[in-house]
Amino acid sequence: MARPALAAAQARAQTAAAERRFAGIPVSPGIAIGPVFGAHEPEAVITRHKIQAADIAAEGTRLEAAIVQSHKQLLKLRAKLAVLPEESQSEIAPLIDAYIRMLGPSRLIRGVRQRIEDTLLSAESAVMTEANAIAEAIMEQAEPGLPAEDLAGLRRRADEIKEIARRLVRNLTRAPFRSFAGLPEGAILISESLRPADAALLDPSRLAGVVTEEGGADGHTAVMLRALGVPAVLGAAGVTQVMKPGDEAVVDGIAGSVTLNPTPETVTAARRAVTAYARERQRHARLRRLPAETLDGQAIELQANLELPIELPLIAQSGAVGIGLLRTEFLFMNRETIPDENTQTESYRTIVEAMHGDPVTIRVLDWGGEKEIEALAMAGIVPEIADTNPALGLRGIRLLLRRPELLETQFAAILRASIAGPVRVLLPMVTMVGEVRAAREIYEKVARRLRRRGERLAEKLPPLGIMIETPGAALSADALALEADFFSIGTNDLTAYTLAVDRSESDVADLYDPMHPAVLRLVQFATEAALRTRMPVSICGELAAAPKLTPLLLGLGVRSLSMNASAVPKVKQVIRSVEIPDCIRLARRLMDQSDPECIRTLINGFGQGAE
Repeated sequence: MARPALAAAQARAQTAAAERRFAGIPVSPGIAIGPVFGAHEPEAVITRHKIQAADIAAEGTRLEAAIVQSHKQLLKLRAKLAVLPEESQSEIAPLIDAYIRMLGPSRLIRGVRQRIEDTLLSAESAVMTEANAIAEAIMEQAEPGLPAEDLAGLRRRADEIKEIARRLVRNLTRAPFRSFAGLPEGAILISESLRPADAALLDPSRLAGVVTEEGGADGHTAVMLRALGVPAVLGAAGVTQVMKPGDEAVVDGIAGSVTLNPTPETVTAARRAVTAYARERQRHARLRRLPAETLDGQAIELQANLELPIELPLIAQSGAVGIGLLRTEFLFMNRETIPDENTQTESYRTIVEAMHGDPVTIRVLDWGGEKEIEALAMAGIVPEIADTNPALGLRGIRLLLRRPELLETQFAAILRASIAGPVRVLLPMVTMVGEVRAAREIYEKVARRLRRRGERLAEKLPPLGIMIETPGAALSADALALEADFFSIGTNDLTAYTLAVDRSESDVADLYDPMHPAVLRLVQFATEAALRTRMPVSICGELAAAPKLTPLLLGLGVRSLSMNASAVPKVKQVIRSVEIPDCIRLARRLMDQSDPECIRTLINGFGQGAE
């Protein structure tokens, strides 16, 4: 009887240690092999109870003590950044500064105090209730038609509110924070979640990889893990329930997979992948120093889009030459007052200086109704409740011309910052010639005022360009080209408006197709209008970031592309593998097609460079 029992035990052990695969979201590329390490965070127990009116002052004192303690912790965390790589410091420091500001006279802290006084909630209950209410209000701004990058921005702002609330609650309840003190060298960290403040404590020289059950590709944690250069997969549901001490794991930060207790065959394949990835990184590192130039010597301008200053290190690593689209909405978010001229000037100057002479294209405020900007609402500039259809409402240049004081302040700040390096100014959502003329009149008036004030400005003002992101703008490109200094074609909104498709709506998301003939013809029309007047034109959005589409865009005459930083190396690799005459022939064949599937077939069959 002993032998069957032993065999059964061995079978159970073998089953328990059998290879298990989990799918997640790849957020930081690379392959990691190593033992797992679980960093559990004890749950903060919140007793949701009412207090007596006589205890309001005492609860207020508890709250103030938690605020002071949280402030000290964040200052200490910022001081620890010196041990991280320089690019990682640049990622994390601005976020910690944002947390510190939220501990001041912010909407969150005001609301918490009000709830303690008005509803007699305990301090920790008031913190969670108010934070959840603010986060929900932020996410309610995600109206149909919201671009993916704006939806990601909303999620980040909601997460920031929840993160500072979590810190306050843990200090109020004296719950311990997550500790990485026992993390062995070469281990793979596996956890339910990983907050940005947790990521700031990680030492990339000791860590092999990171896996969490929660999180996504567009959060602060993901951006920071990419800066640390640690292979990471987030959103791998179920992995923490089955992992055990002593397990080994393989993390594929490229495919987004996690394998627990890999078989010898899986480990061998993973080691081959590690070698292949190292070679690819070496190739991309060499590419970073090489020009974006076609085989027949045509130079192409490759730039990066920037939504938050913490992404600056990623641009430097990518080999991009400048910022083709700096979204300025980050300056207006999570604050109760509109940033003044000096505040904006300092922010723009910091970014321009960080680019060390590479050009920066700054898009003025693009509020679209779906973006929750408390400062604008509190100032009575925009309604607290968004339009029924914000995509067709008072957004972009329409709002700025309606409230010219916003545009004047931003123009003044950009002009003052332009002394630090080459700058271009971009107007969003232009649909008619009159909007460009009105904006330029304000632009030149602001410049005259600054000169009278004694501000040092360049003799020639920075170019004033426009976004082409609606069919109306694309079809009016000939007229608009006579008024603007350059075009930036925003293919994400252009696709949505042309096809009347909201890609966030699952029922119609499959109809969102940047390769639809109508979209491509509008891109062609706007590009040719710019080229006829010898005016610069660039593409930003999904089309620019897709390596397979690069030959088509070059064939249409585009010589400037702006994209997310991670796409730059692959697009550059394609550029260096093609010749312009071949691209022109491809574009001519494609523009004769009316079937998106035929277009895809031609694109997929073009050369070996389009990966």
